[in-house]
Amino acid sequence: MSVDKDTVRRVAKLARIAFPEERLEPMAGELNRLLAWVEQLNEVDTASVEPMTSVVQMRLKMREDVVLDGGQAEAVTKNAPLGEDHYFAVPKVVE
Repeated sequence: MSVDKDTVRRVAKLARIAFPEERLEPMAGELNRLLAWVEQLNEVDTASVEPMTSVVQMRLKMREDVVLDGGQAEAVTKNAPLGEDHYFAVPKVVE
């Protein structure tokens, strides 16, 4: 993929960035170099690499999902300025 001056101008307009005319050509060159670098990354064979969730290999601690202190809806909503049927009531914001 190649980026030209018109593409840079269009992307700048879509992003609502004021971009001076004299910077369009240099920016196109910079974006083309960046895209060439990304293309190099596509050449790396990652078939044998296991997906990771973090850069540091670790196991997440697991625990049982147990409700410890539930069933207190009345106590939770007791100090609310407005409440109805154990729910917080808030003023309408959308007409």
